[in-house]
This record gives sequence, structure tokens and C-alpha cells, in this order.
Amino acid sequence: MAQAQTLTDDDRWRIALAKDRRFDGRFVTGVHSTGIYCRPSCPARAPKRENVRFYASPAEAEAAGLRACKRCTPNAVARDEAAVLAAIDEIKASASELGGRPPLDELAALTGYSPAHFQRVFARATGLSPAAYARALREECARMALTSEGSVTGAIYEAGYESPSRFYDGAKEKMGMSPSAWANGGRGVKIHWAVTPTTLGRMLVAATDKGVCRLSFGEGPEDLARRFPRAELVEGGVTFERLLADVIASVETPGDFAHIPLDVKGTAFQEACWKALREIPAGETRTYAQIAAAAGNPRAVRAAGSANARNNVAVLIPCHRVIRTGGDLGGYAYGLVVKRELLKREGVQ
Repeated sequence: MAQAQTLTDDDRWRIALAKDRRFDGRFVTGVHSTGIYCRPSCPARAPKRENVRFYASPAEAEAAGLRACKRCTPNAVARDEAAVLAAIDEIKASASELGGRPPLDELAALTGYSPAHFQRVFARATGLSPAAYARALREECARMALTSEGSVTGAIYEAGYESPSRFYDGAKEKMGMSPSAWANGGRGVKIHWAVTPTTLGRMLVAATDKGVCRLSFGEGPEDLARRFPRAELVEGGVTFERLLADVIASVETPGDFAHIPLDVKGTAFQEACWKALREIPAGETRTYAQIAAAAGNPRAVRAAGSANARNNVAVLIPCHRVIRTGGDLGGYAYGLVVKRELLKREGVQ
């Protein structure tokens, strides 16, 4: 279930050595010394490079006289993908029902797998268990409803929650601001802010009591007011100043930002992309395709690019570490000069 992109045989060999599950279904590895073909993620010992050829599909490998590996069953990839897509359709169909979440055994019966095996297949394809996927989908429905006009309570029921309390319990840690504040431009929320000079230019930092909600370059308080028109905006503050000092240090010397708390909002997929971005080590880069795969939807490369563009917290969610597949820097909201400098500081040539 991976996004199509051009791969060379050298790429395929590196993927096979890394046993990267994200490329299962993209190609198979034919080992002519043994007469078998495998998934890229096959756990078997790596063969010698001179004995390996790569094929686009199991059918192509079998036409070359190879048989499927019994350990990794590469000819079952298409069946796995069909099973996952069928389960996702069922989960989506149940999403708007009160408490709607098909049980695992029901999804397994629908796809013809045992519950335990289907759980593994689904998690390998999406990065989430079926239950976690259903929760994320319901939370996304709630977010979408909360951004439209209407009552918050109505939006919560529309998203399939049994009661407002169930939504608040689930959303408290993930959404930061209360649902009503999110729906009303930060109403009732106090946001501390400052504009400070850095070696990358003038930087705006803003934070709620949960964490940083905006970090940008070349913006001022008027831009923050447009994003949170109903919030109480307060310049500075003792506790905020300590956080600001930590943020400035992290921007000037990019590295691990995981210790800095954030208060950011997005769809389930966007938040999965942002989580994947925060897991990229300093000094390394990833492609948009890799971020999409890490977020659980390898096909959604364009959506991963959009999630990057909607990142409200520059540097701390390091979207500057994402480049195009061919090695080109791609875009950056604050210009390629800033992106190139951030990567240079992290040791990326």
C-alpha cells in the first residue's frame, strides 16, 4: 500500500537490506540462487547481491520461474491490502453511529482472517490498530464539525460520541484548547506571545498553558490575532519567558525538540504526519512519501505535503527535514534560505 514513485535497483536493494515494510507490494525480491521471491520486508537472511533480481509483481517473478517464499508470503500482499481497505470502509460506515466502532472479530470475519492475524495486517498497513484507527477517524469528524457553525454539543453527537463527556475525556490530551475554543478562534484561551530577533530573522512565538501553538518567521501580533481572533493575547509573562528562552535556544541550535510542549491542532492524518516529523533525528531527512507512509497512508503523498504546509510550529515540528524524492529541497513556508540554513546547522549537506 505504498505511493508510486520511481525506484532504482540500488534503491530496492537498500530497502530490502533495511527490511522496510512500507514497500511491501511495490516490488518483490527474486533470489535466483534459491529460486524464491520475497517481500522487501522478509526477515530471512539477506542473499548475495549478485543472486538478486527485482520484479514488479509476484506474477512477474513467477513467470521468471521463481516460487513464493513460505516465510513472508509475498503473494498475499494484494489480499492483505483488499482486506484493510474493506475494513476501513466498514469503519467509516460506522463512524457516525453512536459509539460506532466495529469489533475486531467482526472486521476479521468480514475479511476472512483470524482476529489476531487481521490486527497485525491492519497495523502493518496503517500504523494503527483498527480500534485506534476508528478513534482517530471519529476525532477527525469532531474537529471538522467543530470548525463549522453550530453547537459544540451537536457536533460531538454528529461525530458519533455517546455523550459530550466521552468526547472531552478523549480530546483533553490531544486537542489542548477546549472544543468550544477551537471552534471559536481561541475564545476563552489566554495566549502569551513575543516577537524576538534570531539569526534566522524575526521570530514570533506564542503559547497556551499547554504548549507552543505558533512559531513563525516574519510575523507579528497582528498575524497571531488573525489566527486566534477571540483569544486573550498577552505579551510576555514570567512562565512564558522561560519557555521562550528554551525555544530560542532550540531554534539557534537545532536538535531534539521533543522536550518542548506543543498545542497544535489538525486532522488525524495531519497530526500523524507531525508526529512522524518530530521523530526524524536531527541531521537526517525524509521524503514526503516516507512521511505519508509513517503517518499510515502511503498513498497520501500530496496530503503529507499539505500537512507540512499547515504546520503552525516551525522548527519544533521540523518540516524543514522533508525533501523531495529526487533530493530537491522542495518548498518551505519561510523560504529556502531558512530551510537550507536549518539543515546546514544540523549537518545535512
